[in-house]
Amino acid sequence: MNASRSEKVGDPRILRAIAHPVRSRILGELTAAGHLRAADVAAVLGIPANQASFHLRQLAKYGLIESAPELARDARDRVWRPVHGHGLSLDVEDMERGPGGRATVAVWRRQAAARSKDAVDSAYAARKAKDVHVMISDDWLRLTKAEARELADELIALQERWQDRSQAHAHDGVERRTYHVMKILQPAPEVEE
Repeated sequence: MNASRSEKVGDPRILRAIAHPVRSRILGELTAAGHLRAADVAAVLGIPANQASFHLRQLAKYGLIESAPELARDARDRVWRPVHGHGLSLDVEDMERGPGGRATVAVWRRQAAARSKDAVDSAYAARKAKDVHVMISDDWLRLTKAEARELADELIALQERWQDRSQAHAHDGVERRTYHVMKILQPAPEVEE
């Protein structure tokens, strides 16, 4: 049993929703903050409010976010929150079995690989910035499959505790920026000669 509270998703249509880099970032911002208005999203991403609203509606259409009327200031105020409060766990093997799933997953994997490379390049470039903290970790452990699963569960639980803490303080008026945490736990690749 996975210790994560993130929900496993197997519908390949979800990949279409999060394949767009702006929507992916908006979903990340909502997960970090817990809830946001379109104006908040626009300000954080530096995009027009109508563009933020469009992408929020697309994420809602795919069931990734929902309106949070209890957080609204009045009847006209629209507040959005992620349906999966701690993010998504994608079941790409299940997605590949669905209609059109193989092609959708292949495109998504290429985009994910490009985003991951960009994230690593950005992290190395940001190490010189004075106003941010960047950690780049490239470690090696000897584990059984069960131990690797246990480590993954512990890492996910730790991140979820920090997400809860981040969401609890996201709207307290203290200036914060969103940090991207990327984890890969996999067997070491074979050495090519």
